[in-house]
Amino acid sequence: MRYDKVKALGSEEFKRLTGVKPDTFEKMLEILNKEQSLKKQTPKWKGGRKPALSTPDMLLVSLEYMREYRTMFHISQSYGVGESSCWRALHFVENTLIKEGTFSLPGRKELLKSDVQYEVVIVDATERPIERPKKNSNISILERKRSTH
Repeated sequence: MRYDKVKALGSEEFKRLTGVKPDTFEKMLEILNKEQSLKKQTPKWKGGRKPALSTPDMLLVSLEYMREYRTMFHISQSYGVGESSCWRALHFVENTLIKEGTFSLPGRKELLKSDVQYEVVIVDATERPIERPKKNSNISILERKRSTH
């Protein structure tokens, strides 16, 4: 669903769809637009083809990927672009927001300094070996004898 349709949703529906409030979305969008304008001003930037997705759609693709964890193929089909365009949009948004620092989580040291008590639940999801039946040598010998006749 493109940004044109999403922006018409109410605040609650917008948050249910994207995982963020409209105000937060707008702040993210400001950061991305600023980065896009800086990118065009650098001497390395030589023009080229326009991106397949607009900046708000790039942000929506990223939020949809993070919220629903759909494959790039499914997202690209929803937006009518290639998988590589989705991948580039996702990495542009992630790297830009991480570099800016407003939407980063506090580090371990800051969490240890705070007085907030956290309750942690750990789930062991390690892989276990599959128990397969042992190969019986008698069965293989019988099969070899049958094939010789």
